[in-house]
Order: sequence, then structure tokens, then C-alpha cells
Amino acid sequence: MYSKLKTCVLQGLNGHIVDVEIDLSKGLPVFNIVGLPDTAIKESKERVRSAIKNSGFEFPLNRITINLAPANLKKDGSQMDLSIAIGILAAAEIVNLPDANCIYLGELSLDGTINPIIGALPMIISMREYGIKKFIIPEQNKDECAIIEDVDIIPVNNLKQVCDFLNGKLTIEAYKGEVYSCESISSNIDFSDIKGQEGLKRAMQIAAAGSHNMLIVGPPGSGKTMSARRLPTILPSLNIEESIEVTKIYSIAGLLTDNRLITERPFRAPHHSSSGIAIIGGGKIPKPGEVSLAHRGVLFFDELPEFQKNVLEVLRQPLEDGFVHISRVNASLTYPSNFMFIASMNPCPCGNLGDPFHQCTCSQTSIEKYLNKISHPLLDRIDIHIEVLPVNYSDLSKESKEISSSDLKSTVEQARLIQQNRNSTKATIYNANLSNKEIKTICKLSKSAELLMSKAFEKYKFSARSYNKILKVARTIADLDQKDIIEDYHLSEAIRYRSLDKKYWR
Repeated sequence: MYSKLKTCVLQGLNGHIVDVEIDLSKGLPVFNIVGLPDTAIKESKERVRSAIKNSGFEFPLNRITINLAPANLKKDGSQMDLSIAIGILAAAEIVNLPDANCIYLGELSLDGTINPIIGALPMIISMREYGIKKFIIPEQNKDECAIIEDVDIIPVNNLKQVCDFLNGKLTIEAYKGEVYSCESISSNIDFSDIKGQEGLKRAMQIAAAGSHNMLIVGPPGSGKTMSARRLPTILPSLNIEESIEVTKIYSIAGLLTDNRLITERPFRAPHHSSSGIAIIGGGKIPKPGEVSLAHRGVLFFDELPEFQKNVLEVLRQPLEDGFVHISRVNASLTYPSNFMFIASMNPCPCGNLGDPFHQCTCSQTSIEKYLNKISHPLLDRIDIHIEVLPVNYSDLSKESKEISSSDLKSTVEQARLIQQNRNSTKATIYNANLSNKEIKTICKLSKSAELLMSKAFEKYKFSARSYNKILKVARTIADLDQKDIIEDYHLSEAIRYRSLDKKYWR
């Protein structure tokens, strides 16, 4: 007796169809699974056997051979439990398989309950590209998957329910979730909480408008971390495509809250003790790291020099390319990592260098050693450098209303809309991601700005990358000012954001 049905396996963000073939033949009772299964799939034999018995069915006492095709594709994950169990029952002629183009996904408990799986959304998106439109999935994964409108999502709770549905004894309507809404969720943090620091708020506005990376240098208590944590409140809401991208990554990582679509931009702030693998991603079967979990959002490194030097250096490639390629013995995968990188640091080990209210106690040697943990190639990849000083008492005590996140967000959205309209036919949208060729056509300087740029380049000895970064930031400042041409005052502000490294990293 023979049966065949379909399931799916993930490699990175891409899903592959797996044909589950079951053969029941005469002989001593043996249960074999072939086709490069991992440990979780091999262990499914005991889960499937108990689930079938505890669901009221008789487990066939035959020689059972299960083939997972294609045989040269490595399979991992417990999502194949349901397909294996249904295949055995179909081969034993206990259930019917009315639809050959249906994907079965689910992990079984010993009592037949179907548990949620990780990676359900990217699996369904990948299978839809193969033309498959019907999916039987765990009940807990239905909200995550229902955003895909042109497929039928059949949510189920247990093995008995699936069998009754396939045999026509039970009707389960395809689940349709809530209509996607890009409205931002109200936050209990706001830029109006920050007193003073108008220069830092301005730099944050520019960074958000052009999706620029940013480094904040200043003594403890000057508002560096406080400002960085409020940056997502001025970023435009995720659109439907971006929301699905982010949800796919979190689904693979098993980090979805209530298995629902992510509608807010991610904010990731790893501790400085994090390893390179935690930041970049990896493992036996490579999983997304912090750079991918921050995709379309913000990656914040607080106390930047406290991170291990090798951890900081692995950021260079994803900052430049917008993706990370992870190679391991078992797999070679690519994850997206298009994020805003925000870093903060003290100017010296004690934190008081340049503080008008406190005396620095560090030696010149210790200061240089501290700062040299951050390499020039990494600094070159950060568009905006800004120094902040402690807040004055007069700023803290004044009752005047500070600019709010909603006010800043409206100007950011306006600038980003200008960039989208200007770059609608190009691969890159935001100024921070412009290629060298696009810079020449988009970042047009006025005559006075060209003269200023030549003098600044000669004075500060900018690298070619720094030169391009300055033009990108100046373009964003001009967009905030709704100007087509970059004027000298736009450029001078952008140059100020690139001169800090000359002060500390000589």
C-alpha cells in the first residue's frame, strides 16, 4: 500500500517542496525514514506512532518505509510530523487524500494535538510561488499566515480533526485574518520626553529621513541611549511588503509574539557581551542574527567600544551590502540585513572627556586604547557622527513644550516620500543606499557648494567613502528643506557630521 503527499522544508527564507512517500509492505514491523532527515525528523517516529494510537486509530503493524524526496535535500524541523502521520493513515486506507496539491504542516504531540511550528509564513509564501494554494496548518499559526490573501488556510487543532476533514465528516472554512493596517501603535515613549539636545534631535531627524547610520559620542547622562530608543517613533510605519519581510525573519527565528504579523519597525539592542554569531547569525543550521532581526528597523549598539573588536568588524559587510551570507557545513544561506545602525559611546573610559562639569581622569594612552577599538573602516561606514554635552539645568527645569515624535515623524515621512518619488525607477529608494552612479545624478551641488566641498575635502583629507557619505547626508538635508539642489548650507551641516572622527581618531 502506497500514499504520497506534500510538505515543506526551509533553507533560510526559501521553502522547498518535499514529497512524503509512504509504503506499507508485509514483513516484520519496522519504521524507517530515509531522505536525509535530521534528528527531529527521525524522532518523529515515536510522536507519530503515539499520536495515531491516542487519536483512536490503529497503527499499522507493517514494514513502514517513508521517503522524503528529493533525497539529496537536507531536511530539518518538526513540521513534517503531520504529513508523515496522514501519509501512514492514507496508505492504510483510513483517510482519503482528496487534493494532491495541499501542503501539510504541523508538529504532533503524543495525544494527537497539533503544535505550532516556526517558519510557517515563509513556507507558505514559498509554496505559493510553486502554485500551491491550499495549506493545512496548526491553529496557532493561522494569524501569521492569513495575511496571504490568495491561498486557503485550513487551521486544525488535532490529528482526529484533520482526518475527519479529509474524509468529509467535518467542514473547516478557510481562515481569513484581519485586514492589514499600517497605522502605528501608540508608544509610551516620545521625543518630547527629552529636554534640550536640539542638535541631537536634528541629527536623529536627518538620520531617520535618509535611513543613515549614526554615531553619538558624549558623557554619561547626556541622553544618548534615551534618544536612540525613541528613534523608531519617528520612522514611517512598515508597509505590507516590509511587514511580511520582517515577519518571515522572526518566524524563522521563532520570535513571533502570538504568531501575528509584525507591524512595527524592529528595534534591537544586543548586550555588549554578544558574540559574533549572535550578531551576524549562524549555528549548525544558520539562523538569523541581530543584523537580520533588525531588518527594516534599528540596530542599536550602546557603549560601542565595550563590544569585542571582532564583533564590530563583522558589521562592516552587512552595513555596506544590506544582506549577510552565512556559510556552514550543512548550509549556505543569505538573510537580509537592511537596517539603520545607531551606536553610542563615551569619549573616554571614565566618560568625562570634554565634559565642562567633570574632570577626566584618563591618561592619553588609555583614551587612545579605548578609541582604537573602533576601526576607521567601521567609522567610514557610519554616515553621521555627532557629539553631545550634558544637559544644562535651565533646559531640564524649563516648562516649554519640546518637539514631539509626531512632529518629527511628519517631516521624516515627507522627506522619504520625496526620495521614493525621485527614485521610483531605481533599485534603491533612500539616500543612504544610493550607489556611486546614482550619487552623480541625484546629489547635484550648487556652485558655492562645490567650492565648499573642494575646500573641506582638502582640509579634512576625507576618504572616497566619506565624500560619498557627506553627499548622501547633504541630499537628505536638502530633501528635508524641499530643495532640488544641494546648497552650501546643506553641505556645511553634512560636513559637520563627518568631522568628529578627526577630533578623536587622528
